[in-house]
Amino acid sequence: MNEALFDDKGSLIRWTETPGEEPARVYVHGLGSVSSVYHAHIASRAELAGRRSLFVDLPGHGISDRPEHFGYTLDDHAGALAAVLDATGLTGAELVAHSMGGAVAVVLAHRRPELVSRLVLTEANLDAPPPPTAGSSVIASYKEDDFVGGGYARVLEEVGPGWAATMRLTDPRALHRSAVALCTGSDPVMRTMLEGLAVERVYLQGELSGEPAGREALEAAGVRVTTVPGAGHNVMLDRPDAFAAAVAGRS
Repeated sequence: MNEALFDDKGSLIRWTETPGEEPARVYVHGLGSVSSVYHAHIASRAELAGRRSLFVDLPGHGISDRPEHFGYTLDDHAGALAAVLDATGLTGAELVAHSMGGAVAVVLAHRRPELVSRLVLTEANLDAPPPPTAGSSVIASYKEDDFVGGGYARVLEEVGPGWAATMRLTDPRALHRSAVALCTGSDPVMRTMLEGLAVERVYLQGELSGEPAGREALEAAGVRVTTVPGAGHNVMLDRPDAFAAAVAGRS
């Protein structure tokens, strides 16, 4: 396990990694998730083996610290992710990021372009606010103290066992603030940032999630948008073969 400071109060962001060639692939999870759970089985596939791979848990999630003073905005998360790359001396990394992690990766690529050479985004949050049915919208509908005091337990019961298994490893206050951050978005908004980036960009959408919003504009901006048959929001779990092919650049 590795760690790096991400604020001036001694808070640590942590990750695990496998050795290999560079450019490194940095895997970033979604809201209430853990990077290794969603991506370790992908990085180990034959078509992706041999590349240095980092599985980063964002602040408040998984094995990383969960300071109460931290804002957990998209900019805050992107700054913490940058601290990982700065600590390891990595530049030009490939970011493989899911859902909220995709929004964080876009913000990082916009703010620190030297750190990122390629983005593979899976159903990343590009607009604010998300649909009212989205998990982040449900969490953000609570006031923070109400969520910490009881809403967190109710949400854990409602989201289903798969998401609950990693969400219960997320600090309730960090989870709420991160959800609010997704509803607030970045400035400029994530979609605008993504369309303006010069790096290679891949956007994966599960077929069961419907057509991605603004697909034509994304493609006009040079983003390669791929709909993955038979997959929902968690493409890497539903169709690991197609997901790995996209990460490897074969689809």
